[in-house]
Formats: sequence, C-alpha cells, structure tokens
Amino acid sequence: MKYLLFIAMLILACQSHAQLSDFEKFDFQKADRMALACKNDGLVNLPELVHNLTAELSTDVEKFRAIYRWVCGNIANDYRLYEKNMRKRQRFKDDSLKLKAWNDEFRKRSIRTMIEEKRAICTGYAYLVQEMSKLANIRCEVVNGYARTSTINVETLTMPNHSWNAVQLNGEWYLCDPTWASGIPNPNTFVFEFNYNDGFFLPPPELFAVNHYPLDTKWLLIKEGAPSFDDFLEAPIFYGSAYANLVSYSEPKKMHHNLKKHEKVTFKCQLQKPVEAMDVILLLDNGNGSIKIHPENIKIVNNAVSLEYAFERSGFYDVHLMIGPDMISTYTFRVRGEDKNNYPHLPPP
Repeated sequence: MKYLLFIAMLILACQSHAQLSDFEKFDFQKADRMALACKNDGLVNLPELVHNLTAELSTDVEKFRAIYRWVCGNIANDYRLYEKNMRKRQRFKDDSLKLKAWNDEFRKRSIRTMIEEKRAICTGYAYLVQEMSKLANIRCEVVNGYARTSTINVETLTMPNHSWNAVQLNGEWYLCDPTWASGIPNPNTFVFEFNYNDGFFLPPPELFAVNHYPLDTKWLLIKEGAPSFDDFLEAPIFYGSAYANLVSYSEPKKMHHNLKKHEKVTFKCQLQKPVEAMDVILLLDNGNGSIKIHPENIKIVNNAVSLEYAFERSGFYDVHLMIGPDMISTYTFRVRGEDKNNYPHLPPP
C-alpha cells in the first residue's frame, strides 16, 4: 500500500512539473517557417490555410505551433474594439436580454472584422486558434475568465474580461494566450505593434495563474494548491517579460504590503536561463523619485533566485522586480517607522 501511495504521489509531482520540459526536444523552427511562409494568406478559406500550415509537419505539437504562430503574427489586437465591448458589457451586465443581444451582435461584427481586416480582440484570437486546431484534428478549447495587467483596476473585475486557449497534446492539457503573445497595443494611440512573446506558448500553469483566472477552475490545470480567486486578485502585477524570463514564481505572493522599517521582505523565482547577480534589480519609487537597488544578500543556485530586502526609511513605495532591462513584477510597500519625514530620500527621476 505504501508503495502504491508513493507511486501515486510521484505521478502527481511529475504532472505538476510536466509543463516545463515536455517539448524541450522539439525544434519549432520548421513550424515557425511554415507560419511565416503563409503570412500573406487570408482567412476566407480556413481549411486551405490550415492545410498549408500543417501539411509538412508530423506531430500535433508542431502543427499547433504553426497555427498559433500564424495567428499571433497576423491578427492585430483591436484595443478600441475591446474597450467598446467592455463598456457595453458593463452597461448591460444587469439586463440579461440586452447583454445577450449585444453579445450576439458583437460576435457577428468581430468575426467579420477579423476575416476582412485581420483585427480582433481576445475572444477572436481564442476562437480562431480553436477553429484552426479543430481543422488539424487537435482538441482545443476557448477558456473565458479574468486577466490582470498593470492598467486594470482589480476593483473593476466584476465580470470576465479575457479569453485564452487550452490545447490537448499527447493526452495532456496545456495553456496558451495568443492575444498577449502577439504584441502590445498602445493604450494612448491605439496603434498595435506585432512583438511575439514566446513565453505565452504552453507556459507552466502555476506561472500562468498569476494573471489568468478561468471561470471554470479546472482550466487552471493545477492539481494541488490551486490559487483562489482572492489569491488572484491579491497577486503582484506581472508583465509580459515575466513569461520570457521565468519558469516559476513563489514570493511575494501579494501585491500590497505593510511593513516596519528594517523588516525583511523575500523575493523568490526560478529563471529560464542563468543571469549574474548584478542583473537582478529592485527599482524603488516613492512618487518623488526612483532608485535602482542591487540587493547584497542575493542567492542564485541552478537559476533559482532568492533575495531579501529591508527598507531603511518609512514611506510608501512602488517596487519593481527587474531582470536586466526587463520589468518582471510590481508591488507596493507601506513602511512604518519613526522617521519624521514621510518619504525616503531618493534622487529626482
């Protein structure tokens, strides 16, 4: 019995970490070339497009990769359309009939816009990836839920605001976000720039859950210790560069903190590749100025980073964890102490 229990625990442990190494042996260069070769193809004949993308590829993961890369490289995120949809849904959230009518109208309009202009919002990206995967005989689902970015106020997350995909490959489910992988629209000019982020392609579920929370929690794909919705709302702000740099993340688990002077806070994460200690930076900002800190007591062992920091002065700080030039995450710290000055002495920005 003890042996069977051990085997069961071993299987669960392997499953929880399987996302990190399942496809390391695959070289996706051919799939990526197929996506690039079909760049000028449109969406009028979807079966033909999928055939052109996948005919020369032998495995499902390579076929899905070609489909995913094509969508990420050819569909522009329509930020104006997203904002309009969210305003309408918020307006009609207490009127089910009007909300349904708007959703039906918007679905038709967005599909037409995607086909004719190659522009979409997150639901369009996820729907297109699903439909193209089905044509390649790959099981793929649209996952609806909540997402957090640096520009989203968690107090406004009263209804779902994002969609992504779950795909079944070799009998296992994986996650991906083609919308966020494709690039970033400028919220001021609404100009979209393609800038592919490979970190959103089959990332570890635990990392994905920091800023993605599905309506159906089975799509967290976390077997043990899955976060609650409150955990999701309280989590740090994560940026796209986090997915390009991290394998996993563990501390701090919350965004907002109250500390005393000289009380230590710990940061822990697992990196994808080696970095020097000097590349790990804390950027402190008190509203009047900012300063970069290279923590002295930092440990990096097998790409696992652990560091501690203690604030010497009282005040309110925005703190950004950086790996080289890449901003990974953001936190706030209210530090209490005996200082008469309410803010730390930082140089002007």
